Parts: sequence; structure tokens; C-alpha cells
Amino acid sequence: MATYGDIAAMLGSRGARVVGQVMAYYGSDVAWWRVIRAGGHPPREHEDRALTHYRDEGTALIETPAGYRISPSARWHPEFADE
Repeated sequence: MATYGDIAAMLGSRGARVVGQVMAYYGSDVAWWRVIRAGGHPPREHEDRALTHYRDEGTALIETPAGYRISPSARWHPEFADE
């Protein structure tokens, strides 16, 4: 999992909103549920569809009063990718 901001930073940008716009346009062609919001929450208005993918993949989730969010342990950290 990576946040919109993480992806923007990897691309050398601070434009997390632009990443969101690209995902909205092209997201159905990629694993869109793996791009999460900064607080660990799934994409807005796709929580139920994303939950199915998270459960299928065994993603660590944290139950919250408002639903759920992805555990920080499931988040990709590019600084550790080469280890």
C-alpha cells in the first residue's frame, strides 16, 4: 500500500491531488485499492469494494468507529525496498 502523497513523492512531485486525478481516470486498469489516503483509509466511495480486495490479500486492517483503515504495517516504505 502507498498513499497518494507517497506516489507523488516518488515521482518527484508534491501533487498528491494529481495522483488522485490520474487514479480516477485510469484506476480501473491497476490495483487501485492499494493507493490509500494519508490516514490509512481506503479510496473514498470505494470502501466496500476495496475491503473485498484487502481481505482476499490478507491485508492487515484496523477497525475504527467510522469503518476501517489499513494498518501501517501494510504500507510500502520505498526507503526499505532495496533491503
